Amino acid sequence: MKIEGKEYRTIWFDEKNQAVKIIDQTKLPHQFIIKDLKTVKDAINAIKVMEVRGAPLIGGTAAYGIVLAIMEKNDVNFIKKSSEDLIKSRPTAINLKWAVDRMMKKLSDVNNNELLKVALDEAKTICEEDVKFCKNIGLNGLKIIEKIYNKKKETVNILTHCNAGWLATINWGTATSPIYHAHKKGIPVHVWVDETRPRNQGANLTSYELNEEDVPNTIIADNTGGILMQKGEVDMCIVGTDRTLSTGDVCNKIGTYLKALAAYDNNVPFYVALPSSTIDWDIKDFKDIPIEERNSEELTHLEGLDKDKKLKKILIYPQKSKVMNLAFDITPAKYITSLITEKGVCEASEKGLKGLFK
Repeated sequence: MKIEGKEYRTIWFDEKNQAVKIIDQTKLPHQFIIKDLKTVKDAINAIKVMEVRGAPLIGGTAAYGIVLAIMEKNDVNFIKKSSEDLIKSRPTAINLKWAVDRMMKKLSDVNNNELLKVALDEAKTICEEDVKFCKNIGLNGLKIIEKIYNKKKETVNILTHCNAGWLATINWGTATSPIYHAHKKGIPVHVWVDETRPRNQGANLTSYELNEEDVPNTIIADNTGGILMQKGEVDMCIVGTDRTLSTGDVCNKIGTYLKALAAYDNNVPFYVALPSSTIDWDIKDFKDIPIEERNSEELTHLEGLDKDKKLKKILIYPQKSKVMNLAFDITPAKYITSLITEKGVCEASEKGLKGLFK
């Protein structure tokens, strides 16, 4: 996808400098900075502080983290410890553990002198697969947007939450991929972008990337979606997910559940877009999903440009107030119209998912 007219991916390996390159998403939308990851600790930190974020991109970064560990110290104990540290860096997104487990399995019977090459090839494969999956998610979701447009014959208004765009994946995005495909096909679309407090990933990232692709969009406060649905100004909702159970229950950015409830009450279709790497086939009860609780400063402070165009962080809450900052919530399958995957669209259920993924 594009930034200032130039094609980028969110992560790539720089052969010349022997480093992993990322876009530092903590600086967007005000500063576009490409950062080098040179050690496994760099990768872990990038995941922890959300220089990279979004389940598929976290998975890709973790895969490259194993590569960096091998480059740093080609020792089985160091690599194993690094894999464990990577998995611990963020608890909720299942792609992280999936990618690390896949890398370690691939490397289990490889000779030391071939370890780096095999690891690098596998990390690149994981990222290339994600690009392909997200593109296919877009093509499958495009059919849904086309159906609405053919019936409506005017702009299709789509509401999304958080950032499930190309910045959350390697390219294309999950929830945004159908939107980009519709836009490229000439279907008029407009996106209602939830700001998505507390980190404002909707306002700071989704709107930013939609602007770069010339997709019409409007940022709204998180609590505005309900009244827009009541007024008939939302044709469909589409969000991403950090972990989807085989039951069809979805764990996504905090606030997703409330959007699903509003959509359900107003008969607005609510879709979740995901690659198969985001499916958790083991946990059966959503109460067992680890919900990340993040630093209270994400709530108590806001960061933005001051009058001199310098980034500044300010306190917005009373200093003595207690704060809880849960990063994710659960949307039960019964509130989800369908799941959009790389293999097709299915109902949010075990039967639906197993029908696509044998």
